[in-house]
Amino acid sequence: MRIGLTGGIGSGKSTAARRFAELGALVVDSDRIAREVVEPGTPGLAAVVEAFGPRVLGPDGRLDRPALGKLVFADEAARTRLNGILHPLIRARVVEIVAAAPAGTVVVQDVPLLVETGQAGSFDLVVVVEAPPEVRIERLGRDRGMPAEEARARMASQATDAERRAVADVVLVNDGSPEDLRDRVDRLWAERVPVPPG
Repeated sequence: MRIGLTGGIGSGKSTAARRFAELGALVVDSDRIAREVVEPGTPGLAAVVEAFGPRVLGPDGRLDRPALGKLVFADEAARTRLNGILHPLIRARVVEIVAAAPAGTVVVQDVPLLVETGQAGSFDLVVVVEAPPEVRIERLGRDRGMPAEEARARMASQATDAERRAVADVVLVNDGSPEDLRDRVDRLWAERVPVPPG
C-alpha cells in the first residue's frame, strides 16, 4: 500500500511521518532525499550551481540551503527552475527505495509538494496534515526561529489548504498537541491500513 503524506510548512507533517514509521510503515522522506541529491560531488549540486551560481554554496562547498531558499521563495521562475532540476532526481531515488521494499510493506511517501507536482494520483491513499495559518506561523517561529514574514512567504509559495483538501482522502487536523496528532494517525492506521495476512 502506498500512502502519500503531505501538508504545508509548519503543519506537523513530520510528526505524522514519525508516527507512521513507529507503526511499521517505510517512510520515504522527500525532503531528506532532496538533501541527498545535492550532496557535494553529486550531479544535482553541480546542476544547481550551474543554474544559480556559486552564491548558493557555503564555504565548505556544500549547498547553502538558506541562501538558495531566499532566492527561490521570492521568485517563482527561480523556484520552477530549481524544481525542474531536483524533482526528477528525487523521483528516481524514491522509485529505487520503493522498489527495494519487501512485498506487503506499507510505504508512506512524505511529499511536501505532492499537490504542486501533481502526484496525488500515484497513491492508494492521500493524507493531508492541516493546521490554521496562525498556528503554523507560531510553530515555525518557535521551532525553527523563522520570522513571521518569511513563514508567510513560504506558505504563500505552496498549495493552499483548499487545493490540498481537493486531493485528500483523509485530512488530519493538527490544531492541538503532537499527542493529539499521533492519536489521529493511530486511528487512521487502524481504520484504513489493511493488516497483512499471517
